Amino acid sequence: MGGQLARVFRAFNVESRARREISREKPRPAPRHPTSRRDALPDDPGIKEEIYRKDDRLLSLLKDVYVQSRDSRVRVKDGGGEHLPHKLEEKRLTKLGHLGDADVKKVSKGKISIVEALTLLNNHKLNPQIWTAEKIAVEYSLELKDVNSLLEFFIPFTVQEFPKETKKAIKST
Repeated sequence: MGGQLARVFRAFNVESRARREISREKPRPAPRHPTSRRDALPDDPGIKEEIYRKDDRLLSLLKDVYVQSRDSRVRVKDGGGEHLPHKLEEKRLTKLGHLGDADVKKVSKGKISIVEALTLLNNHKLNPQIWTAEKIAVEYSLELKDVNSLLEFFIPFTVQEFPKETKKAIKST
């Protein structure tokens, strides 16, 4: 009911209100300042001449400037070494994956790449007698406790296909 009432008031005298709005004089925009016109600036020859002109006084001052430095080598202050590594990390080559140039080539000792993690988890899943935690720790330069945690808490994905239910199998309730 409310929508119909609003529609009646909205449609009331539409043509005369539209004519009145169209015939009303629109306000003129304020005139622009001459320097705010961007299209006129590049064509002005005076500006181009000013840009490319060399100032002899400034050139002579620039030629007189000569800097000599006799200071000994500046020593860099040690900021406590909080953000700098204390020693170079030992790196090892990774067992390359199938991605070619996108693969990680070197990994710090004690860490593994995603491809290596999935490979070792899958190897352990398929052959747990051969791929023991100790062998994985030696093979990938990892700590034994980290390998045990990895094998315990991370399980590689397995694809399981469930049989599709047919309409006959669905029981109506």
